[in-house]
Amino acid sequence: MNFIYFLNSFLLGIALAMDACAVSMANGLNEPKILLKKILGISALFGLFQGAMPLLGYLIGHAFIEYIEKFIPWIALILLLFLGIKAIIEAVREKDEEEKNNQHITLKLVFVQAIATSIDALSVGLTISDYKLIEAIVTAIIIAVITTLICIAAHFIGKKFGTKLGNKAEILGGIILIIVGLEIFFTGIF
Repeated sequence: MNFIYFLNSFLLGIALAMDACAVSMANGLNEPKILLKKILGISALFGLFQGAMPLLGYLIGHAFIEYIEKFIPWIALILLLFLGIKAIIEAVREKDEEEKNNQHITLKLVFVQAIATSIDALSVGLTISDYKLIEAIVTAIIIAVITTLICIAAHFIGKKFGTKLGNKAEILGGIILIIVGLEIFFTGIF
């Protein structure tokens, strides 16, 4: 392992974290009163999935990944479109004041988001398939840590603007999820 290896792993971590970053910002927009403990947990889960997927792709190898690789953009698109449209519909429909103040990001939602934003990272396992196992593990750890840190920052940015935007923040968050889904889809297809 040399400087170039660490630089490549770092840059790969930043590139893979962008989808999770956008979703984290949307989460902060949708739940501006989110607690630090929850931000850290969600960000760590995103980091865990983002680091695990390339490692899983590495372990699966070329034989199996070529069968599912063509479906990865579709899966991410469907999941993120569903979440984005759901967020927009919930923002538009009438809510009483108590319901508005009790919006929460659920564990189930976070798992779906983590899978949707990290599934495209599965194919990254192919790009590191010539690594030794220890190098693949270290790369996965670097990706996980970078994703976690970026997501923490994105939550705070979203939280700050979510407080200022009020109800429009949910619509913006839904739009961001849809855009991320479309970006993953079109990048994976073309």
